[in-house]
Order: sequence, then structure tokens, then C-alpha cells
Amino acid sequence: MKLFWIISFFLLQDTGAFLMKNAKVKQCLQASPMSGNVLLEDCNPESDFQEWSWQGDSLMNHGTQSCLSVVGDDSVQTRLCSSMGYTNWDCSDSLLSPLGSSQGYLVASKKGVTLSDVQGLKAQWQDVEDRSVCEEKAEQGMNFLAALASTQVYEHTTGTLHVLGMDQEELEELLWFFRREDPSSWNYSILVLSSVAMILGLVLLTINISRNRKRKLLTNQEVAQMAQKAELESKEALMPVQQENSPAEQEKQEPVPQDQRSGDVVVQWKDGTVTSLYTDRPEHAI
Repeated sequence: MKLFWIISFFLLQDTGAFLMKNAKVKQCLQASPMSGNVLLEDCNPESDFQEWSWQGDSLMNHGTQSCLSVVGDDSVQTRLCSSMGYTNWDCSDSLLSPLGSSQGYLVASKKGVTLSDVQGLKAQWQDVEDRSVCEEKAEQGMNFLAALASTQVYEHTTGTLHVLGMDQEELEELLWFFRREDPSSWNYSILVLSSVAMILGLVLLTINISRNRKRKLLTNQEVAQMAQKAELESKEALMPVQQENSPAEQEKQEPVPQDQRSGDVVVQWKDGTVTSLYTDRPEHAI
């Protein structure tokens, strides 16, 4: 059941963000992420450090996740909303003053943002649409009550508010928990997960490239071995033919008599003897 409250809280927190513009200097209130100081800068709707939202009676900056607080007599800075030094603000007619105190109003001056008794335009704060920040507070409160309307049960007899089985103390504890929440741990977790995913992708890419290279080398070696084998087989097929037609075999099969002369006709018999068909006769015999 608490999941409903978590979702509702964050939805209301995102829709309730607004810029605090001074009606006199026409600049917006910006929180410093390093020192906690509050400055007046040109309005930039894309800057998280210029976005504010009402958290009950506190003003929280979305960039630093800290609340606007009074330091000393008239100085203003941002402090953690979970600390004891944060300030609740009373908002009336675009004027902001510390709740339950008579220190003055939040005004824009040459020194920056301070507390003063001045109630003119320097002490009036609006959003970028020139609506009073008090209207933003009232509207956000109405949205929050509308989100609770479907699950709220009011018990007027006891004065206790039961919401989904929770009393007033449990509801306030839940709201304070999310007001103190620091999103930096979540951001760091996402950063670490994305880095691990990138490293894993690079490792898989390297392994794939090395395997492709080995596969190509093996394929080239197989092709070379097949070509060499085919060449050896062709040479072995030609060797018997060369041996049959070799001069040595021809000399063994057809011995020629050493005293054979040109023009003689010789006959080789089955027993291997070779004789001349015509024998020479001496001329004087003729």
C-alpha cells in the first residue's frame, strides 16, 4: 500500500516545480551546489538549481535537494531538509517570511537575497508566468489532497486521519523520509551499471574479433593443404606414365647390337637373340 504513496509523492514533486522570480529585478532565485548560497541569476527553466517546490511549509531546491533556510539574522542559504536548521516559510500576497518569526521578508537587494522589513516589489516572488508563489503552494496542496481523496478516510470523532491504515504520525514519517531522500546513490548505481555494461560489450566485441581472425586463418590453412594434396595426387598420377616411357626401360627392352651399322635390318627373336636379316657378302664373292 505504501507504494501508492511513493508514486503519488514523486508525481506531485515533479509537477509542483516552479521558478522563483523577483518582481523587481526580474531574476530568479538559484541555489549554489557547492557553498549553499542563494543567488539571483537570469531565469533558466532548464536549470535544476532554479527549480523550487513546496514541501509542506518548506521550499526545496530540486538541484541540491536542500531547503531554503535562514542563517543568522538576515542571511539566507540552503540546508539539508533533514537538518534541524531548515526554515518553514509563511507565504501571503507573494511575500515570504520565516514562519513563527518576525525577522522580516525575503527580499532581493544589491547584496543578493536577504531578510528585510521592506514589503515592496523587491519582496514579492512570482513564477515565470507572473503567478504568486503562494498560489503555487495552494495549488500543490490541493493536488496533494486530490491524490489522497480516493484512499482517505476522515474520522472526525477522534480527530485522527487514517490513510490506507496509517495514522497521522506514520504519514508524516513517510513524507519526511522522502523529503530527506538523496538521489545521488541511485544516480551512482545507474552510472556503475552503465559502465559495467559498456565494459562487458567491449570484452564480447574483442572475443568475437579474435575468433573471426582464427577462423579465417584455419580456413586459409585448409585451402592451402587441399591445394598441396591435389598437386601431389596429380604428380603421383603422372609418375607411372613417365616410368613406362623412360629411356632406361627402352634400352632394357630393345638392346641394340654394338656392331650394328646403318642400313642393317635386325630381328629380335623370342629367346632374346638379335640377328641381322641380311648378312654382308664380300664383294669378291659376288
